[in-house]
Amino acid sequence: MIKDKQYYLDLFGVDEEILRRLAAEGIARGGDYTDLFFESSTLGMLLLRDGEVTSGGEHLDYGVGIRVLSGEKTGYAYAESTTPADMLSAARAASAIAGGGAPGDLRVNDLLRLSRDRADSFAEAAANGSRLVRKYFPGAPNPSADRYPFRQNWADTPMREFVPFLNRLDNAVRTRDSRVEKVKAMLSYDVRDVLMFNSLEELKYDTRPLGSLSVTVIFSQNGKYDTKSVSRSFRTGAEMLTDSLLEEMAAEVVKGVDERFDARRPKGGEMSVVMGAGASGILLHEAMGHAFEADFNRKGQSVFSSRMGQRICPEGINILDDATLKGNRGALNFDDEGVPGQKTYMVEDGILTSYLHDRISARSFGVSPTGNGRRESFRYPPIPRMRATYMESGNADPESIIASVRSGIYVDDFSNGQVKIGEGDFTFYVRSGFLIEDGRLTMPVKDVNIIGNGPRALADIRAVGNDLRVDDGAWTCGKEQNVPVSCGIPTVLVSKLTVGGE
Repeated sequence: MIKDKQYYLDLFGVDEEILRRLAAEGIARGGDYTDLFFESSTLGMLLLRDGEVTSGGEHLDYGVGIRVLSGEKTGYAYAESTTPADMLSAARAASAIAGGGAPGDLRVNDLLRLSRDRADSFAEAAANGSRLVRKYFPGAPNPSADRYPFRQNWADTPMREFVPFLNRLDNAVRTRDSRVEKVKAMLSYDVRDVLMFNSLEELKYDTRPLGSLSVTVIFSQNGKYDTKSVSRSFRTGAEMLTDSLLEEMAAEVVKGVDERFDARRPKGGEMSVVMGAGASGILLHEAMGHAFEADFNRKGQSVFSSRMGQRICPEGINILDDATLKGNRGALNFDDEGVPGQKTYMVEDGILTSYLHDRISARSFGVSPTGNGRRESFRYPPIPRMRATYMESGNADPESIIASVRSGIYVDDFSNGQVKIGEGDFTFYVRSGFLIEDGRLTMPVKDVNIIGNGPRALADIRAVGNDLRVDDGAWTCGKEQNVPVSCGIPTVLVSKLTVGGE
């Protein structure tokens, strides 16, 4: 949601003149660029175990982060209030860190009495652009282009009103399968008001909702136990809690339980692997996506650092990172540097065409930022991060892909992935899948590790299905900081990966 500008200025107790003066203070000691990131958040969580609420509550967070860039140096400081004294102290601390000096004496009224030379230096930076980043996006936010409008604000809804929904979800799961032993249903939400300003006089603001619902079930059969979890997450308000969502999740969490109890560990070795559409996209996110983030490539740490413009997978394959999917967990109107969210093709027709950039890496590579500068909160500086990462559909029928495999494995549910960015090596634990024998899905499998190398796996893709599905699960990416993301993939055949089995 994008509210009126004055709403955000009033929320943080600032006006545009104060923002300019804070930014001027940031570059006063020779900095090239300053940005301010204001954030007010309401985070809530409600947990239901076997029909009873066992925990819940709301957490409020509020503050401002100030970043100063000077050449290759970055200074960052934050304040958990927006009083003039605290903001000025943070600006001076960030400036001193970037410039290698001391913050200097603090006088509260300095914010309203900046010297003329500091004001002039700010005006010059805004007019001409800094040496480090250019002015790309001067326009005001457009409410008609909002990617996450909502009707019912999570923060304005009493938490007790959500309890009946969780109880109905618990009951819907139990009535579908007599083997259900325990049910845990969790609702979490996050509503963030954000205001951004920088020394180029770019002013951006929006309100970011995020609702997440998960259900975890323990099943028992003949003395054996199995656990399955399902989640959904959207950038929307409390109106996401519909009967259709409840029925969809209850049906999905009990689906395939027979196969899970029958599953066995297969014989391991190198074989063809078919990745099912949807959640298998986490392998794409981890094994390839991180290696496309520009900070790793700027530092020469990624296996793709020297491969821009080269073919890295067969023709016809397109891989992108997208902030434009309305209501998606990874959607953004603007990233956390005020750069508009956009659709970025990393791979086009098999050729590596772009990394994922924040403003710093974009300046280093001489390109425009791609809207991938993200941070966990105002306490952290932004770094290149993914949003919704997926591979576009190809032209193969999913059934025909499976039918083309004489001997291999089909997987559709991953967890616990590990990736080495420099080498591209990865390993993922597979929660569920099937053997493929003579073109048919046969024995259900479990306790399987998929091991491979990102560049080689891309090169070994032999077929891409026409069934792209972006998964709506509550994916969270941890790279120094945690941020919400999503992922997706169509059915994909990789001719050679190592399957860790018996």
